[in-house]
Amino acid sequence: MPELVDAVVFYTVFLFSVTLHEAGHAWAAKRGGDLTAYLGGQVSIDPLPHIRREPFGMVILPIIALVMWGWPFGYASAPYDTDWARQHPRRAAWMALAGPGANLALVVVAALVIRFGLAIDVFAAPPSVNFSQITTAHSAGLADAAALLISVFFSMNLLLFVLNMIPVPPLDGSGALPLLMSREVAGRYQEALWAQPMLGWIGILMAWGLLRLVWDDVFLLAVNLAHPVSHYVAN
Repeated sequence: MPELVDAVVFYTVFLFSVTLHEAGHAWAAKRGGDLTAYLGGQVSIDPLPHIRREPFGMVILPIIALVMWGWPFGYASAPYDTDWARQHPRRAAWMALAGPGANLALVVVAALVIRFGLAIDVFAAPPSVNFSQITTAHSAGLADAAALLISVFFSMNLLLFVLNMIPVPPLDGSGALPLLMSREVAGRYQEALWAQPMLGWIGILMAWGLLRLVWDDVFLLAVNLAHPVSHYVAN
């Protein structure tokens, strides 16, 4: 039963976090003048429009991954007008940053909830931390469930932020690079990415390798910022 509860928590947090990520993209595109995702109903924290667009990436694949590895792995996407992106490469770059930006905001919210729980003596600093144990509860029951939920919420969104900020296609960090380029160079860069979809698969493999190199340090830094007194170090 505990494993089933953990799986439900992991998938629920994954679904909500990815939905917010894609809603962030859609909202930023709408603000920048592209209504494509807005008209598709994706400027929303309702997961259904996002699931309808990517049912395999948001439902089937994550559940398969949970059963096989105990971890929800999946994907989603927000549509946008490439002609709009050509005309406004900087707006398109801000759209790319809005997704991981939403996840970073959720990490901050989770950290504030953890700090509040520590301050009112509902949560406690655990002797060691991991993905699903950023904080613990002084008592069983509802507080214990809340500690698990907020821990996974913190870690899942931190992972989505860090992974998506790696500047390799098709991740959002790559889409944000035109902010550092001239308009002409940004246009050539965009065309190169759109012309070579296979770069996406190569980029994903590279990103996972890079994530493994930096994750432990980033994770501990974020956890220590969330805990005002405890200081955790790598094992």
